[in-house]
Amino acid sequence: MTGPERAVAAPFTALLIAVLSFSLLQTMPVPALPSLQQAFGASTTTASWVLSAFLLTASVATGVLGRLGDMFGKRRVLIACLLVSAAGTLLAALAGSIGVLITARAVQGVGAATFPLAFGIVREQFPRERVPVAIGWISSVFGIGFGAGLVIPGLIVDTLSWRWIFWLMLVMIVVGVGAVAAFIRESPVTSPGRVDWAGALLLSAAIVALLLAISNGRVWGWGSAPVLGLFAATLVLLVVFGSVERRTTAPLVDTGLLRNRTVLAANVTALIIGIGMYGAFTLIPALVETPPSVGYGFGASVTQAGLFIIPMAATMLFASPLAGRLGAVLGFKLPLVLACVIGALGFALFAAAHGTPWPLYVGNGIIGVGVGFAFASLANLVVSAVDPRQTGEATGINTIMRTIGGTLGAQIAATIVTSSLVPGTRTPVESGYTTAFTLSAIAMGVATLAALAVPGRLRKAAPAPVTRAAG
Repeated sequence: MTGPERAVAAPFTALLIAVLSFSLLQTMPVPALPSLQQAFGASTTTASWVLSAFLLTASVATGVLGRLGDMFGKRRVLIACLLVSAAGTLLAALAGSIGVLITARAVQGVGAATFPLAFGIVREQFPRERVPVAIGWISSVFGIGFGAGLVIPGLIVDTLSWRWIFWLMLVMIVVGVGAVAAFIRESPVTSPGRVDWAGALLLSAAIVALLLAISNGRVWGWGSAPVLGLFAATLVLLVVFGSVERRTTAPLVDTGLLRNRTVLAANVTALIIGIGMYGAFTLIPALVETPPSVGYGFGASVTQAGLFIIPMAATMLFASPLAGRLGAVLGFKLPLVLACVIGALGFALFAAAHGTPWPLYVGNGIIGVGVGFAFASLANLVVSAVDPRQTGEATGINTIMRTIGGTLGAQIAATIVTSSLVPGTRTPVESGYTTAFTLSAIAMGVATLAALAVPGRLRKAAPAPVTRAAG
């Protein structure tokens, strides 16, 4: 290992630990949702808020903390968001009701800023030639943690209890805080400004109104006054949000950044990918844990359900670094388009053949490649298209778009699957899963069109205006 390699090895490892701690936390409660629902006597819709509350906070906190990182230093803000996430994890481990658990998950969502802050630190402090591959590896670890978070909880829930998911994650986060504090130096580049709290409040209110409408539409009636009122409120809040952002000197979402065609196309693609991918992720454990007596499913335990996700985690391991290397040579538009096409194929396989285990294993492996390519390409496209001082803000917006898409996707998928139940049970009928997987495949097809709108040719090397910050 050369001198320069040793110089970045420790900080790079610290960033990987920090990103892994958050990415595991994002999905580890998902396989335990049936256990949580049973433990607290909650409905499927209420239990789905264990995921949605996390994504809701993440979608807003990412932009706010990304901006704070640009203003006050990314190391300082990264440590702060990890500490807040640790506090939420402690509260989750001690939760005595589903309401407290949902609140705790909302607090944990603050850790979402780990992702864009890590990208900003890499761009500022790593040699220029190492940036694309480093971002690819961070994306890979994020994806691996995402997949592993769907595998590990099975053993924990089956042998201990769901609370141990959060106790173990608390230890992981504390290790991440220590690593960042010890090995990451403070950002040499800052950008004075202020936080757009009004924008954050408006965006939060719009997302909450939309999620309430989607999650309660089946119960209240899609044409009922409350649901239509919530949809109308969402539209009004988004219009007001857009107006406020255009007039604010330091907006949560910089419309100037969105005028950058590369950033705009990457954000639209991220939103649609989030809708397609996140919703289906939550369905696989529920599908395979369904007892065969209702006509489908495999009656898997939580541990066995996690095994279906292993191919996804395995293929992510090589896909994100490969996307980084491929994009550095040919441009990141190509791996982004491939990510969407590959994801569509995986979900199409789920929709067509989920009556036996092997298509689910194969489909998860295919989707893992798509997720790995998507995470690495989106991050690199945005990082290469903006000024170094805007890295945290720009990657934060991209993460917001993907997270909002994921929030909507999770609620839409849950609503579709639970729209019809097997008579005399609380188990969804099989057609709900088929419809949800089909819509995910269609969403990834639409995402392909959005990815093709990224400026540049598919096989032309993308420009690399990334410069190493002085200091």
